[in-house]
Amino acid sequence: MVRYFVASGGISVIIAILLIFFYLLYVVVPMFESAEMTESTSYLAPGEDRTIHLGLEEQATIAVRFTDTGHVIFFNTASGEIVQDEKLDLPAGISSVAANLDLVLLGLENGTALAVRYKFDLSYPNDVRTLTPRLEYPLGEDMLELDESGHALTQLAIQLNEDGVGLAATTDDQRLVFVRYIREESFISGEVTNELESRSNVAFTGRVNSLVLSPALGHIYAAKNDGVLLDYSLDEEGFDGKVEEIGFQHAISRLKLLLGGNSLLVGLQNGEVQQWMSVRVDGGRKLTYIRNFHQNKKSIISMATEQQRKGFAVADTSGEITLYYSTSQRTLANINSADIAIETMAWSARAQNLIVADSNNKIHVYDVHNEYPEISWDVLWGKIWYEGYDEADYIWQSSASTNEFEPKFSLMPLSFGTIKAAFYAMLFAVPIAILGAMFTAQFMAPRMRQTVKPAIEIMEALPTVILGFLAGLWLAPYVETHLAGVFTLLIILPLGFIFCAWLWGYVPNKAAVEGWEAAVLIPVVLFLIWLSMTLSAPIENLFFDGDLRTYMSTQWGLNYDQRNALVVGLIMGFAVIPTIFSIAEDALFSVPQHLIRGSLALGASRWQTMTSVVLPAASPGIFSAVMMGFGRAVGETMIVLMATGNTPLMDMSLFQGMRTLAANLAVEVPEAEVASTHYRVLFLAALILFLFTFVFNTLAELIRHRLRKKYSGL
Repeated sequence: MVRYFVASGGISVIIAILLIFFYLLYVVVPMFESAEMTESTSYLAPGEDRTIHLGLEEQATIAVRFTDTGHVIFFNTASGEIVQDEKLDLPAGISSVAANLDLVLLGLENGTALAVRYKFDLSYPNDVRTLTPRLEYPLGEDMLELDESGHALTQLAIQLNEDGVGLAATTDDQRLVFVRYIREESFISGEVTNELESRSNVAFTGRVNSLVLSPALGHIYAAKNDGVLLDYSLDEEGFDGKVEEIGFQHAISRLKLLLGGNSLLVGLQNGEVQQWMSVRVDGGRKLTYIRNFHQNKKSIISMATEQQRKGFAVADTSGEITLYYSTSQRTLANINSADIAIETMAWSARAQNLIVADSNNKIHVYDVHNEYPEISWDVLWGKIWYEGYDEADYIWQSSASTNEFEPKFSLMPLSFGTIKAAFYAMLFAVPIAILGAMFTAQFMAPRMRQTVKPAIEIMEALPTVILGFLAGLWLAPYVETHLAGVFTLLIILPLGFIFCAWLWGYVPNKAAVEGWEAAVLIPVVLFLIWLSMTLSAPIENLFFDGDLRTYMSTQWGLNYDQRNALVVGLIMGFAVIPTIFSIAEDALFSVPQHLIRGSLALGASRWQTMTSVVLPAASPGIFSAVMMGFGRAVGETMIVLMATGNTPLMDMSLFQGMRTLAANLAVEVPEAEVASTHYRVLFLAALILFLFTFVFNTLAELIRHRLRKKYSGL
């Protein structure tokens, strides 16, 4: 019965481990599924005239269509039935259009423009979701005069923020116009007024076929039909006279800003899309090529960016629509159901629906399933160039305070931090634990061993949260204050032991205290620690200008964080020592006595017997002890959570912090939205930690069996 009970218990443990593995896999796998895009419906555009702009409400039940004659038509997305049709009162014909989310700017042939915002009021009469479309005029219902000379506006761009409004336009007489308004809100009525701050223009040659304005109103990007991108710099007064020209091998067909306005997408006539960002170079900022996307073979004529992520859709002259994601550089999906040029596109707010209008004035509505586009092998394990950074790097930053934030899910710094923490902990723990086990098992007096071994083993019961608390609040500040003393101790302690060993040779009647040498060394160790800490301040004053941390930073370029790998190595090493010591000591103590006595009888000293007989015989157990300690260090959570700065850095420096996989899971899993990309990446981190320990322990077990087989003949 006992045999079956134990066997069933062991099998249950294996089943439980397998269930954990498959559950982690179940959560992680959907993250790597491909995107899907299917056409849900298509019909002739409701109303008449050509479509110049499209928009969708959040759940894609109602769409809006702007026509070249000034009609704003709201219609049911599924059926194409017109819900509302408004005719704008325009003094001249529409010559251009620009949009920023739900804000549409219509440029007219007389040099004026009108800003219109479409809204959908939500109500629930009789518990039925009802949308009521309407139009707003955020810049007033009067026409905005962009070009005082009255020339037609051929290209437009608009940016609206809390401080003001920027409008850019090209005219048919080859001038680029920029107008800035200041927005003021009445504290009493809440009415917003716009006051003209500046107006300026510059001349250009050729023809501009696409125009964008940066959100901070610092740059205007104009694409010319000869493959040249013009970057105009702006100040408070308008154009500051600085313009940079960037040449392309192919003609530029379309420009578009990604979410946040930090990345410029450049669509070329060969079907390629390039991403450019403003990067700090030589003390200034320069528009820099980052990555490209090349799927379509035809000229790109339309682009639409997602409203909440860094994804975008492009359409070419053949009707091919392709979905991309910028950060992961993935081609997600493509479809061609129109088989004719796509003129305009629009995303729903959650990027679950895409609506397009082709050159035959036909509307196509697509359902998009694209939950995890930001994940790829390069994002998880490679260097990625993110917005706001000056080079590609390994970065983990899963959240921020802005809606335009770009999640960064590199697992490299977390994996690196895990190995770094374990390495420094083992560097501290292994020599002390194994040497202590050797002395305790073979040299220590039996009565002392009966006290020392249980005392060290009971240290393993100390809660790691207490150790982390002590490390963060006491040890880290103490090490920072006595940094010179800590490194002095590394020199004084071995020298002190050697000096004591030399003095021990002159002690008479040593046999009376044989096996109790460790007890004699306790006051020596305490004295040497006290001496090192006392000498810390004088050494800093004498050699390091009174502050070792500042000296390291200025002279050696080593920055010092209070909670760093040194503190983690000390405190986590202290936590790992009992595990390694207990298993290694049992292995050493269990070596058959006839081997030891035979070695001594043949004339070997006790130390020679230890190194040549006992250690080889006990090596499988010692190796298991080290592997168990390493597994404990890799999986440790609370100590590294409380004793490090929790900064995901790729730096092996002893004086820098880190973030481990286990600590990251403890911090971020409670805050992660269930089934989100962040949530699944955290489960992927857990799976990696699981597989790492499983594979590592399996290899360790194989090596242990080989060692056991090798030395079994002893």
